[in-house]
Amino acid sequence: MSRPKISHPLTKAAARRLWLRAQRLDTRAPFGAGPEAVAAAVEHLGYVQIDTINVIERSHHHILWNRIPEYRRADLRQAQSIDRSVFEYWTHALSYVPTRDLRFFIPAMKRHRREGHKWLSSVKPADLRKVMRLLRRDGALTIRDIDDDVLVDKEHLWASRKPSKRALQLLFYQGIATISERSGMLKTYELMTRHFGWGHQPKGASPRETTAYLLDRSLRAQGVVSLDSICHLDAPSKAQVSRLIEARVRAGELVPVALEGAAKEHWARPEALDVSDVGASELVHILSPFDPLIIQRKRTHLIFDYEHRFEAYVPKEKRVLGYFALPVLAGCDIVAALDLKTDRKNRKLLVQKWSWVGAGARRDARKELKPRIEQELHRFERFQLGE
Repeated sequence: MSRPKISHPLTKAAARRLWLRAQRLDTRAPFGAGPEAVAAAVEHLGYVQIDTINVIERSHHHILWNRIPEYRRADLRQAQSIDRSVFEYWTHALSYVPTRDLRFFIPAMKRHRREGHKWLSSVKPADLRKVMRLLRRDGALTIRDIDDDVLVDKEHLWASRKPSKRALQLLFYQGIATISERSGMLKTYELMTRHFGWGHQPKGASPRETTAYLLDRSLRAQGVVSLDSICHLDAPSKAQVSRLIEARVRAGELVPVALEGAAKEHWARPEALDVSDVGASELVHILSPFDPLIIQRKRTHLIFDYEHRFEAYVPKEKRVLGYFALPVLAGCDIVAALDLKTDRKNRKLLVQKWSWVGAGARRDARKELKPRIEQELHRFERFQLGE
């Protein structure tokens, strides 16, 4: 007999606490320290997004620092290049992914071998043969090691003019090459089998296993999920995920959730909905706009009543929050957005704009919030200028 479909009511306040607990932003050092903490954080979150903007420290370091207070950039370097506990691949964007999950990405790699990649359709077989010959003969290399390319026109704004770079990128998407090390945005490519010490690439996950992976990853890192949050920028997966959700609801493994203010249905594991032991955190976090708590803008708006504006590509005169505004989480509320810039030459952090939002917009709240945020800014500055 199928179970009755009764939705569990959930307030926004409760949804915030559940999401913050799932993101491990309600505890000071949930993963410990060192390279092992990096691996544990990436495994729990499912992915950590990489981005090129470096007006402050790049997003992948920033996201990890918010969950690992003693984080050092060398910890990520060791996790990627020595321990090989994380690797780079495309999720909804280029990201660090736990190596234990690599098999869920092998089907995409094989598809790119069969069909190519829409962004790299101009790569010529001769260029692929050239970089493969160099990798096999000389080992790991960066694009700076190849100095005999004849430059070509860019196909789009972010494209390279070097044919060899495009060829390396295609090999990366195909899972033939992997990024074995990263220095800033300079990538070192290596044959994937040699980097991981494999005789051959492991077997990929089945479609059913991949669907379960997408759902379980979201439940672990989000607490309460919707089809949109599970399949962020991945609409083709929605049908299969929806069928799996229905099966788990029938089995009593998931509960439909009526989230306050939401037009669409949400779900959670029954045990996750017990918020009696989830107190309001007093921690302050200066978040990256690419943090998992912020990157899904509509979800953040729904649950936190905060509409983030990413304005790096907006003309200066039209910006509201600033070039690279960082949301500030105080306890369970997003209370401010700070447009910050690291002045590396003079070794200081510049506050270019401070915008109060949400609960921070109330003047009576600012007296208590401001010193807490300033204290976290000092810690953030040390992170920006440290090793």
